Parts: sequence; C-alpha cells; structure tokens
Amino acid sequence: MRQKPVEQDKYERRHNFNAVESNLTSEQVKAEASRCLNCKNPRCVQGCPVNIQIPKFIAALKADDLNKAGEIIRETSMLPSVCGRVCPQERQCEGKCVLGIKSEPIAIGALERYVGDNTKSENLSLAPSTGKKVAIVGSGCAGITAAADLKKAGHDVTIFEALHKFGGVLRYGIPPFRLPRTVLDREIDNLKNMGVKFEKNVIVGKSITLKQLEEDGFDAIFICSGAGLPKMMNIKGENLNGVFSANEFLTRVNLMQANDDSTATPLKVGKSVAVIGGGNVAMDAARTAVRVGFEKVYIVYRRTEKELPARLEEIRHAKEEGIEFLFLMAPKQIYDKEGSVNGMQFEIMELGEPDESGRRSPVGTGKYIDLEVDTVIVALGTGPNPIIQKSAKTEGLEFDTDRRGYFVVNAETRETSIKKIFAGGDVAPVGESNAINAMGAGKKAAKAINDFLKKNV
Repeated sequence: MRQKPVEQDKYERRHNFNAVESNLTSEQVKAEASRCLNCKNPRCVQGCPVNIQIPKFIAALKADDLNKAGEIIRETSMLPSVCGRVCPQERQCEGKCVLGIKSEPIAIGALERYVGDNTKSENLSLAPSTGKKVAIVGSGCAGITAAADLKKAGHDVTIFEALHKFGGVLRYGIPPFRLPRTVLDREIDNLKNMGVKFEKNVIVGKSITLKQLEEDGFDAIFICSGAGLPKMMNIKGENLNGVFSANEFLTRVNLMQANDDSTATPLKVGKSVAVIGGGNVAMDAARTAVRVGFEKVYIVYRRTEKELPARLEEIRHAKEEGIEFLFLMAPKQIYDKEGSVNGMQFEIMELGEPDESGRRSPVGTGKYIDLEVDTVIVALGTGPNPIIQKSAKTEGLEFDTDRRGYFVVNAETRETSIKKIFAGGDVAPVGESNAINAMGAGKKAAKAINDFLKKNV
C-alpha cells in the first residue's frame, strides 16, 4: 500500500502558513521504496524532464544508503527538496509508473523530498576552472539548474536577480505552506557553497544591459527571467480597487508580508473573493486568500472539474480548506461601487468541441449569474516582460520573438537568434509551464552553453 505523509489538520491550517504535509518517516520510506519493481525499462525516468535516475535512488533507499540516494539525485537535480514538493508527479514520473496501471504508483515525489531534506550536497565533482564566465538572468528553477550544471563543468557563474531575494517564482509565487522558505534557502545556499555567485536588485535591461554584460567579460548569457506580466480578462470593471492579478497578490503576501498590518504596504482583506482560473497559481492564490482572512473564497473556472489543469493534490487541499469551486462560468463584468469591486457577472457555459490543447472548449449559453464578492484575483497565466528585448534593440540586438513576445529558441539547445545568448523557462516556454520543465530547460541550456564554450576556447 502506498505510504502517505501526515497532513496538518484542515481546519488548523486555514489559519497559518506552515507546511501542510510532513515528510514520510524512515519506516514509511523503507516500506515505500520496497514497492518499487526496479523496471528494466524505467518509464518513470522517461517522465522526468531532468531524467533523475529514479529506480537507482530508490534502490539506494532500499539498501539503507540515504547519502547514496542523495548523490544519485544530485547528479541531475540540485533541487530535490523543491521538486518533491511542487512538481506535478501525477503527470510525469508517477504518471508513468507501471504500478499505477492496476494499483497506486510509487510515491516518487515524497521519496525525493525525504532524500533532499535529509542529505547534503556534498562530494559534488567540480571540473577544473575553464576561465569562462556565464551570466544567468533570473534565479528561478531554470537559472538555478543551469548554474549548478555550468559550475560543475568548471565555469565561473553569476546569477543576476531583479528582486531583493533569490528564488524567482519559487519564492514570490509559491506559498510557504507548499514550499517552506527554509527549504528554498537551503537549496540556494548549496549553490553558493559550490561557488555560484549571486547578485540581487539587478534588472537586466535597466540596471545593466546585455552588451554591458558582454563587456564585463561574460562569454555566454542565459536569460531565464520568467514571465511576469499578468494576463487579464479585458472586461468592464477590471481596473477597480480590489482587483488583483495572482502575481501581484502572491508576491505581496509571499515576498512583502502584506498580510501583516504592520508592513509598509498592507493588504486590504475583504469578506469574499473570486479567483478566476483553474491552474496551480489559482489554487495557490485561493488557499493564500483563506489564510489571510477572507471569509468566503471561490475558484471560478469556465470548464468542468475534469479539465482543471492544477495538481490533484492542490485541488484536494483547496476543497478541504473550504474553498468553493464554481464550474462552467466565464467572467463578463465586475460591478462598481464608488470605485471598488461590488460583485461580478458571469455567463453560464457549456462544453463544445476540443480546442488546440485537446480540452473541450467552453461555449456561452446566453444565461448569466451574479456573484457577491468584494475582491477579484485573476489567475489566467502570464506573459513575458519585454524589458530585455526592448533594451537589447536599442543596442542593435534584435531577438526573434513569437507573436506573444516570447523568445524563439531552439527546443533542444535553447539558443536564441543571437550568438552567445540562450533563453529558457517561462520567458521561452517549450511545453507545459512548471518548475520541473523549467529545470529541464536549464539543463538543456547548460549543456549547450558548455558545448559552445568548449568550441570557443
């Protein structure tokens, strides 16, 4: 039987930001590891974007060699404690596990998290210095992963972060009840101990330009600055007080502690909030809204529960915490009362034919319904911030971008249209946008950058 972690009481956790789940015990780890079939053709590895050798690290756990398990994971991933908590395992490694065909798959995420939390990144093999310098723009999943691989290859690596704390979306976007800050800080400290340099409060494109980085001696640049521009609904009332993008709401709480009235920019908490969207960000925003004090929290999604793109665990936790899901409803307008939100109007939808992604498209019925809310959080995704592209253009560097403004890159190497410059993660998405895919982009970019630097000795 699959081992499950102990979870914080669903009523108590509504009032704190502590981790919802605890780690498995050592006895549970041994029991879960013993379930692994050690397949000759490990489909779980194929499902992992960074190709962690899952059966090998589980075999080490079976043999009671915890440190060996840590070494195996860190051969390909420097973020085991993060991935074990935030990756969509049910669609990746665990989704490929053959045990899941007739039973429950191995709890790969829980095992990885246990290993990450209980081992140190020691005995890492670093190649001799190459004398080459690499600049990484952004300290999120892609940047951290690329930095680790490039440092292992012997290059001098500096990460430039626009904010005053490191971690990118892992820090400002993911709440601490999912990813404790002590865990994130430890993973970043591991990189610092390897010799990776970090520079904060540096906005590439404003504080410093790409040309200036090159003039400072950087032989290659990896842009992984994320996609920070929110996509809004473009409906009447969207500019009212009480309307937030999920990015703003989560950043203010996670990074600026705006839920504390003593801070410089406290958050005004109303009685009821509608979170528009159905992905992990919508779940994070809704669950955060519960914790900061909203009495009623709705997640409003224009398809059915079956089409929700969020992790199953996130959906379950949200329901347990009292969040109400409203399906087949599309926002039409936000009502105004003296410049603030005073409710919303939605059109009732029904599902039609599948769209480009294979999901059935919602179709309006011409019927409408009102919802009493005083706050709206829009979690419909984000787009790329054009600061770097615009700055580069003034210096004669014109990147190829798609119609939405994302960098156009080689899917395997993450090379941009400009020599020496690579891009990955949410600023140049290839496939689903999530932490582990961003890490996969970082690994591919690191390999390509290393190959490039070898050719240009």
